[in-house]
Amino acid sequence: MLGLALFYVGAVLCLNGLWLLGRIGDNEIAVIDIFVGGITLLVSLYLAFGPGSDAGSIKAAALTLMFTFTYFWVAMNRYNGADGRGLGWFSLFVAITAVPVTIQTLSGATTIWGTWFGLCWAAWGVLWFLFFLLLVGKKPIAKLAGAVAVAEGVLTGWLPGYLLLDGLMK
Repeated sequence: MLGLALFYVGAVLCLNGLWLLGRIGDNEIAVIDIFVGGITLLVSLYLAFGPGSDAGSIKAAALTLMFTFTYFWVAMNRYNGADGRGLGWFSLFVAITAVPVTIQTLSGATTIWGTWFGLCWAAWGVLWFLFFLLLVGKKPIAKLAGAVAVAEGVLTGWLPGYLLLDGLMK
């Protein structure tokens, strides 16, 4: 299921990055955010409540729900006209949470995939911190955040997701 989730996380990060770069309209970006939010919600529910659920799968569900909630919040803000500060503060919460997750993932890594996944968590933490700076700090970094989102969409989502789905990475 990780391959499925990462594949579409890659899509949503790329498209949200293009949105921040002014290549996709405000009303249109919500479509991918709702779709991928729904996918990651279903994956999380299965991990938390499906057969064989344990402490590890529940933790994976909790962490995945941070992505889910971010995507739904981005979509909602496109329709309610919010200024994004609430999403920015949530992004800081997630960025801080990503620090111990990164450390734990890297310290437990015994394979190239484990190391890559730990580095993905570090990258996602940086991206969420950029969203905090953009939305709460009102820093003029939309283009930077957009470029980082596109790059991370490819390197931390689409590519590893595709490789997992194709059985080329374990």
